[in-house]
This record gives sequence, structure tokens and C-alpha cells, in this order.
Amino acid sequence: MAFSGLLITEIFHSLQGESSLIGVPFAFIRLTGCNLRCSYCDSVYAFKGGKKMSVGEILAEVKPYQVRHVLLTGGEPLLQRNTLELLQALRAVDYDVSIETHGEVSIEKFAPHARIVMDIKTPGSRMSRGFYKENLKFLKPSDEIKFVITSRDDYAWAREIVRSAKLPTREILFSPALPAENSPAPYEGVQPRWLAEQILADHLPVRFQLQLHKQLWGMDTKGV
Repeated sequence: MAFSGLLITEIFHSLQGESSLIGVPFAFIRLTGCNLRCSYCDSVYAFKGGKKMSVGEILAEVKPYQVRHVLLTGGEPLLQRNTLELLQALRAVDYDVSIETHGEVSIEKFAPHARIVMDIKTPGSRMSRGFYKENLKFLKPSDEIKFVITSRDDYAWAREIVRSAKLPTREILFSPALPAENSPAPYEGVQPRWLAEQILADHLPVRFQLQLHKQLWGMDTKGV
């Protein structure tokens, strides 16, 4: 009989470190597996392995956290065929669900039921393939789009997309990527202050963000 649950790398309780909900207590459900290998990936440990869990077991582990918000992340959470069942089960017990996705998998069935945070891959990620464009039509104004900026060229590229006025969300996030020793591939990296000053100088209608959880608990700490 085929397994009807999901492969889960970790479930934990922490503050949301990114997005417009930064600082809000969340339950995090990190699903195993990703089809991309971004240069700045900070969750390489979620590419393989994981624990098989039923939807009921996942809900039971989340319940003691006593939170309103749940984030489905990865890896890429939409690659697993039972993710929609998990989303529906979470919504049935009144959780507000956010989903972090790279936008290469269709969000059509998920977007009506969750806050989508779509990471548009910049050239510096080495995974910029443009597939996100197929998902723009499914995004709601209340969803969010994120750009991880690894270089000046990334910034210029993302700036032009923002200025095109084709992004349908109210929240557009720019996040600086600092070089990391365990990066799958080298990238230039940018300083947070430089990125903040560029946003101000160019009058971009975006939200600058740093990863709060890394500021609080360190760059390489899991489960935060």
C-alpha cells in the first residue's frame, strides 16, 4: 500500500523570522525534498531523509505549541502530493497557514487557502529559470513575493521586475544574502546596509528584511 502521509524533516515552535509577519509565534513544518540547489540555501539538510508522518500525527505535534499561525516550508513543500491534504486539515482546525515556495510548482490549488510567500529566484541563486511567471496569476494581493539579493546585479535585476508593475502582491520583500561557508555554490553576497540604502535611493516600494531567527539564534541553528 502506498504511503499516504508526508516526509517531514522537522516540526518546531519559533518566531517567524521573515515576511510581513516577522516576530509572530509560529509552528513550522519543514517538509523534506527540493528540486532546486540554490547557491544561498540554508536548509540543505532538508533535501533528503525525513520522517514519515500522517496528517493526524503532524497536527498532534503542532497542537501543544498553542499558536494561530503555521508555516509549511522546506525544501519545497509543494512537491509532496499530500501537502494539499495537510493544508486542508490545518485550515479545518482554524490555523492560519503560510506556505514558502520557489514558485516552480503550481500554487493554483493552494493559494485560495493559504498565504503564499513566493521566492523569485535571482540570477545569483543559479536557479533563475523564470518558471515563477506561470504562478503570478494565482497570487492574491495579500500574498508575498521575496527576492534574495546576492549581488549588485541581483539587485538591478529584481529592481526592474518590481518597476515593471507586474507583481500582484502588496508585499515585496528584499533580503540580503551574506556568503556562507557551507553554501552549495559560491556567490558574491551583499551587506545589509548597502541593500537598505539602495532601496531608499531608488524609492522602491519593497520591505527590507533580515532573517530575525538568525539574528537571535545564529546562522546554522536548526529548529528556530
